[in-house]
Amino acid sequence: MDNFLTSSAGSFKSTLIDQDIAHIARVMRPSMHGDLGGAILPAAYWRKRLFELLEAEHLTNSQLCAIDDLLLQLDDLCAKELAPLPAATARPAASRDSNRHRVRRRR
Repeated sequence: MDNFLTSSAGSFKSTLIDQDIAHIARVMRPSMHGDLGGAILPAAYWRKRLFELLEAEHLTNSQLCAIDDLLLQLDDLCAKELAPLPAATARPAASRDSNRHRVRRRR
C-alpha cells in the first residue's frame, strides 16, 4: 500500500512539473517582450523558476530536456534584447515599402 501512495504522489508531482514547464513555455517569451514599459517579468524571474524546477526530485529525461530548452530560449531572448537593431529594421515598414516601389519605377 505504501508503494502505491508513493508512486501516486510521485506521478502527481511529475504532472505538476509538466504543467509548470508547459506554462513557462507559453508565457515566458510574451512576458519578456512586455509592453512600452518594458518586460512584465524579467529574465531573472524566469531563470529562478527554471532552476527551481531543476531542483525537483526524479525529473524525467523529457522534463530535463524541456527545462534545458527553455533556459536556452531565455539566453537567446536576453542576447537579442542586448543586441542593437540593424539599420534596416530601424525604419518603419511603410517607408521601406514605399522605397521599394520607387526603385522599381525607376527601372
